[in-house]
Amino acid sequence: MKPSGEEEEEEGGQFRAHKNTHVKLMLTSLSAMAAETSTFPIDLTKTRLQLESRSRTNAFRVATEIVREQGPLGLYKGLSPAIIRHLFYTPIRIVAYENLRNAVVSSNGDGGSLSLSAKALAGGFSGVIAQVVASPADLVKVRMQADGCLVSQGLQPRYSGPLDALNKIVRTVGFGGLWKGVFPNVQRAFLVNMGELACYDDAKRFVIQNQIANDNIYAHTLASIMSGLSATTLSCPADVVKTRMMNQAAGKEGKIIYNSSYDCLVTTVRIEGLRALWKGFFPTWARLGPWQFVFWVSYEKLRQIAGLSSF
Repeated sequence: MKPSGEEEEEEGGQFRAHKNTHVKLMLTSLSAMAAETSTFPIDLTKTRLQLESRSRTNAFRVATEIVREQGPLGLYKGLSPAIIRHLFYTPIRIVAYENLRNAVVSSNGDGGSLSLSAKALAGGFSGVIAQVVASPADLVKVRMQADGCLVSQGLQPRYSGPLDALNKIVRTVGFGGLWKGVFPNVQRAFLVNMGELACYDDAKRFVIQNQIANDNIYAHTLASIMSGLSATTLSCPADVVKTRMMNQAAGKEGKIIYNSSYDCLVTTVRIEGLRALWKGFFPTWARLGPWQFVFWVSYEKLRQIAGLSSF
């Protein structure tokens, strides 16, 4: 039987770890809200661009059309479900990755760091769990963003708000319909987090260990740019498929455009060419870069204020 002092120390350590997890969840939520709000117009432009079948359109033209037809606030259509999504998605994936990484390092007992491939697997696995939980909010966000296409064609939008979208989706296709497109969603989440978390983690340590910069805003900026490029390259094809699968709704005769993620992939390549899978690449990267910059800089700063170690 352990002495009472050791038991108290162990219990105290468990309490601190439990408390730290709650603090990290709150800090990631705050940082994600700031990052999402500041970069949402770029995300909206990217989504609309991926839904366009015209080959000669571009991000600037899409953004200009949105402002001209709906005003500047049109660039924030669908922001509320996007914020709700990140209140679940980002805290789960970030905290799960860090806990998984630290647990594996502790079990090794050598005090070293994980290899890049191990970090990639940990990041992908964390992203999958988070995306399954947040998929309904993601579906509502994509549907509301796509409503802008109907408005630009002089048609009435399908939904008046997030709750209306949620209610209509459940009434039309049932509760399970909230996870429509979850498979391409999970694929994208695995690829994004595999590239983003692993690359950010590894790039930041590379920058610091090689004395390119200290553990400050410069290191965080360099790491976020590198991870954003990696995540975009890996995830863009899955993002295009995910967006199109989640946006399609059954017509009056119950017909849908794509039967599965694979059918969407093949149909897109056959009709629009291989390059269509990277539609919205630059707006995606233009969003991921600033998003990660705002998120990681604010998150690392909030951790410092809260007395936590660097990510």
